[in-house]
Amino acid sequence: MSERDRMRIGVPKETAANERRVALVPDAVARLVKGGFQVAIERGAGVSAACPDAAYKAAGATVADRASVLQGDVVLHVQAPTAGEVSQYREGGAVVATSFSGGDGSLVRQLAQRKLTAFSLVLLPRITRAQSMDVLSSQATVAGYKAVLIAASATGRFLPMLVTAAGTIPAARVLVLGVGVAGLQAIATARRLGAIVSAFDVRPAVKEQVQSLGATFLEMAIEEHAETAGGYAKELSEETHRKELAFLANAAKDADIVITTAAIPGKKAPILITAAAVEGMKPGAVIVDLAAETGGNCELTEPGTEIVRHGVVILGPVNLPSTLPLHASQMYAKNLSAFLGHVIQEGQLRLDFEDPIIRDTCVTHAGEVRKT
Repeated sequence: MSERDRMRIGVPKETAANERRVALVPDAVARLVKGGFQVAIERGAGVSAACPDAAYKAAGATVADRASVLQGDVVLHVQAPTAGEVSQYREGGAVVATSFSGGDGSLVRQLAQRKLTAFSLVLLPRITRAQSMDVLSSQATVAGYKAVLIAASATGRFLPMLVTAAGTIPAARVLVLGVGVAGLQAIATARRLGAIVSAFDVRPAVKEQVQSLGATFLEMAIEEHAETAGGYAKELSEETHRKELAFLANAAKDADIVITTAAIPGKKAPILITAAAVEGMKPGAVIVDLAAETGGNCELTEPGTEIVRHGVVILGPVNLPSTLPLHASQMYAKNLSAFLGHVIQEGQLRLDFEDPIIRDTCVTHAGEVRKT
């Protein structure tokens, strides 16, 4: 295959505020180049993730300006591009990002007007073949880990039990609400730091996973089925949710740290900790709300900031994966590489819309908006 015939992959520098990740790291670039791709990286794209331009050049990439990178056959982003960038893509090309959702849908319409084939990786189906591409899981792993570190820094307590000449200090009690990938990582990290951990989820099937990490699973009798076919938690009935709130308010009373991770795909995050529940917590307790970006699991959460209510510190961090940019980027790059290996064959996009991976992730194609 001649140099001219090789598919060109472009990786621009992320422009979203406080975004430090990069779509490809040098190791991933080296594998793609070996696989027959040309890769162009915007100057400085990986610096915040400890990936200097020299490392990309050594991996076989070309370091170029933004305009040149955006003309690639396939352009890879972490965050969605801005509306102003769409006109800079090669018409008929492809673009991949975590998500293109939000706002009024104008970005998706612009992508379609440019005849771009756009893939949103948050829409990947939860099937075995897609596990290596699962960006939600890889980035939730980062968020769950970092949430515990933030909580440990914010609390006025040690996490492990300490026996000292000044007396014995009991271990902190950590309560994790929502036992998906982020919740499991939070449990594991808090346990490694020596805390006593308990966890709650409306899906009883996760009990064994919680116990395998050395935590206590808090069981509440839920008569309705609380899990979707895809394995996600689903919205509860009003009466069951009322019982759930009372149950969790009682559980939170004894917690030194509460980490909330509950989410319902495509919907506002469910409220798990009410204002009244916060009032009933210990002075000095800490809540880290990982659902802050979708409304928050705590009724009092303010996204992107720290507040104190009734002596309880409430943190609503946003985009936590970006705060560990090196490993978050490494994981994301592996997800992207696996996805590209699936949708590109013999240097061409493979658009079999009978394939659930392609069908579910393709947002626009050939001038058509397929998903909003």
